[in-house]
Amino acid sequence: MRSETLTRAWFAVTAVVALTGLVSQVVATASDPDGRLANLLCFFTIDSNLLVAITSALVALGVARGRLFTVLWLDALVGIIVTGIVYQVALAGLYELHGLPLFSDTMLHKVTPILFVLGWLLAAPRGVLTWSTVWWSLLYPLAWLAFTLPRGALTGFYPYPFVDAGALGYGRVALNCVFIGLFFTALAAGAFLYDRRLTPAPGGTR
Repeated sequence: MRSETLTRAWFAVTAVVALTGLVSQVVATASDPDGRLANLLCFFTIDSNLLVAITSALVALGVARGRLFTVLWLDALVGIIVTGIVYQVALAGLYELHGLPLFSDTMLHKVTPILFVLGWLLAAPRGVLTWSTVWWSLLYPLAWLAFTLPRGALTGFYPYPFVDAGALGYGRVALNCVFIGLFFTALAAGAFLYDRRLTPAPGGTR
């Protein structure tokens, strides 16, 4: 049976780890002569870790409830899974990092995803997801694209090579986004089905 104390402790640690990664990235960016803090919110990694920090803190404090929370909770889960997988498949090794940038990179792309996903699988509150939650969760990647692509067209800054419309063209970028969007949707649906499977039936236990 899931322990409420263990759940709250696990997600308290996860919130602190995610926040540590975010703060260290802000400091590293501010310390870089070529760094721009305004660009940080364009990174799906930053946004997903921010969602993890917020939702984990709400669970740790025992105030995780409501429809908005469930949508953000699912967005945090799927977003951090996508962050970890896309990083390992497409981004790891593109940059040589040392010191604080390496520390923040490790926290944001490896430690936080592992902690949050394990916590969700083993100790998360159950029975909070619905199909409606799955569909509402898709607003997150859509909003990210709606912000990142127009801003990139205006500033020339794209956070990842696979959304660099200046280099790839909008056709290729659109195709990349469709693949990632389908992956996001499949993960969200899979999380819902996993949650429903482990949710005790009314009047019964699993």
